[in-house]
Amino acid sequence: MSDKRLAVISIIVEDRQKSAEINMLLSSFGDFVVGRMGIPYKEKGVSVLCVVVDAPAEIINTLTGKLGMLGGVTAKTLMSKI
Repeated sequence: MSDKRLAVISIIVEDRQKSAEINMLLSSFGDFVVGRMGIPYKEKGVSVLCVVVDAPAEIINTLTGKLGMLGGVTAKTLMSKI
């Protein structure tokens, strides 16, 4: 595997029914998760999560892709060069 990268995965959850699937995915990649923060935005009916990961780029991309494939979930990544 390639060198590790520090990244933030930003997730917007429009379908709260997907919360269990999101948590299972994050848990399965738990060795790479540095921390996470979740904010319910009740006025918009969504939740916003920020997940900090330290992992090879391939792992980060895989996790982001799996999250983004869930209906009602949008995920994007900001990856550092360190």
